[in-house]
Amino acid sequence: MTDVERKTVLSTMWIFVLLNMIYADILGMLRPGYLELLDRMSQQLSGTAVLLFAVLMEVVIVMVPLSKILNRKANRLTHFAVVPLSILWVVVPSLMPSLGDSTPLSYAFFATVEVGTMLAMLWFTWRWPVPD
Repeated sequence: MTDVERKTVLSTMWIFVLLNMIYADILGMLRPGYLELLDRMSQQLSGTAVLLFAVLMEVVIVMVPLSKILNRKANRLTHFAVVPLSILWVVVPSLMPSLGDSTPLSYAFFATVEVGTMLAMLWFTWRWPVPD
């Protein structure tokens, strides 16, 4: 596999993760009481907390073009830093109870797919051979 092909696969995997994140959030809005929870949370969250959430999401979004642009070494370093951070961004909310309930099965499903994909990205970048 050429470097260009490997970069395309990585970029596509990030798009796949993003689509799963978005759909998990959309589907989560169908839970009874979710909109009321959002209303309560919006009154408690500071602008700084919302900015932190935006930055964490942007890190995932920016990996789509960075995967295609960065050279092998920079790509590997970036993935080794961003993937664990992104996995935490997916897993930590599933460990926090909301509405007094356990984590919805739909969120657990999407989180499993997202984490599995990101672990595959780590393996894929780890096995990226040095060019001749």
